[in-house]
Amino acid sequence: MNRSACLIFNPVAGQGDPELELAEIRAILEPEIDLDIYLTTEEIGADALAYAAVERGVDAIIASGGDGTLSAAAAAIVGSDIPFGIISRGTANAFATALGIPDTIASACQTILHGGTRNVDVAYCNNLPMVLLVGVGFEAETVELADREAKNRFGMMAYVLAGLQQLRNLKNFDVEIETEDRIIKTSACAVTVANAAPATSVLAQGPAGIIFDDGLLDLTIVAPTTKAGAIAATFHLFQTASTGNAAERNDIGYLRSKQFKITTDPPQKVVLDGEIIGTTPIEVKCVEAGLKIFVPLVEEVEPTEKLEGLPNLIIEMKNPVEE
Repeated sequence: MNRSACLIFNPVAGQGDPELELAEIRAILEPEIDLDIYLTTEEIGADALAYAAVERGVDAIIASGGDGTLSAAAAAIVGSDIPFGIISRGTANAFATALGIPDTIASACQTILHGGTRNVDVAYCNNLPMVLLVGVGFEAETVELADREAKNRFGMMAYVLAGLQQLRNLKNFDVEIETEDRIIKTSACAVTVANAAPATSVLAQGPAGIIFDDGLLDLTIVAPTTKAGAIAATFHLFQTASTGNAAERNDIGYLRSKQFKITTDPPQKVVLDGEIIGTTPIEVKCVEAGLKIFVPLVEEVEPTEKLEGLPNLIIEMKNPVEE
């Protein structure tokens, strides 16, 4: 008997033909999975459909759409132990990239069919679930400028163009960051708290690699005082993401913690997993291993040692050398 799953499909995501994309998904998955298909509408979002699926006790939930759709569906699944399948069809596809999931329909479907599952962290920001990151200041302003019409017309370039436009209005703000054991006060033009983030989310790339299953959140502070400094800091963060080396500029700071409380003066706009949710203050808390997702099977690591099978093999353990 085939396994079953609830498929939540956003028909307005991305720039492709939704009918053809849904047909492709069904052609790959339905021979092995009994799909119960639900389409999102303006009135009924992915979160409501996913909550209903959890209540029905489905075997698995699969979401197909942009980052907002995927994050909304994931929100309903947190803590349920129901496996979550991801088929990205958005503009940025940051959700899939950050978690190492293919962003093509065919490969994503194969991951659901033949991959394994992995428990990853999630977080809550002002009691709203967060899979990727929350941005305060510059990033939120940029996301707001890159509206649906711009994304449909320019794709990923909509974010780049919005960022360049926002540079003209670059303003620093006072920020207070409270963790479990300290309070940090500084000024910044952007503060980002990430649970998981692809390299393209450059404002989150202060630390050397963002780990999405360590029970901690990564906070990056970007604090240039000029437009030229902002461009240089952004490029440096892009290099940080590319090389895996932590940021070294004086106008970039970062730290890890289980939770953050962030207040600003004046209040700043806040973007959560690609959606504007209001303004500061915010509280962000990590939920360790809160979501089970389908991921590609990990290739076996090449062994670094092999002695078994050698003729007349004897292994003697030495005592530690005493100082």
